[in-house]
Amino acid sequence: VIIGVPKEIKSDENRVSLPPDKVEVLVSDGHKVLVESGAGQGSRFSDDSYLYGAGATLVSDPAEIYGTAELIVKVKEPQPNEFDLMQEGQTIFTYLHLAAELDLLDCILKKNVTGIAYETVEDDKGRLGLLHPMSEIAGRLVSQVSARLLTNIESGVGKLLSGVPGSGNCSAFIIGGGTVGFNA
Repeated sequence: VIIGVPKEIKSDENRVSLPPDKVEVLVSDGHKVLVESGAGQGSRFSDDSYLYGAGATLVSDPAEIYGTAELIVKVKEPQPNEFDLMQEGQTIFTYLHLAAELDLLDCILKKNVTGIAYETVEDDKGRLGLLHPMSEIAGRLVSQVSARLLTNIESGVGKLLSGVPGSGNCSAFIIGGGTVGFNA
């Protein structure tokens, strides 16, 4: 199978779908893995770690990845400027969020692309093994992000989440009891 790993282009997305050690396993199992140059940079993986350490083929143009790979592995849902790159009959494995991404859903249906959404992959006990850890991380990060957004640097009210004497405390209210809310 030819597997493609394009660079994530969604704003503020620094992850890469396959780190070099996982690419190495796939290559040793006989798959060809095409990695877009710079795909691992945001996660601190160099192109050399993919090329020399893992045996991937580095590609500079995402159109070549989409035009060649049978399976595209990403982190986030394809962005509108990636829709035209997807090929008829291709498989894409990523977070898809199709309920909120109707244009993407339309593209997948029109091109007969098989979409495997990370957020819907269940194990034999019905657990969402790919979604759950991301939700835990999001829940734990929410207090840090909230604290940053309260600062006047971020156009907030200029208060500390924990408060200091004389400035009053801030209050937070968590809505939801799912994995994100539980970990907030």
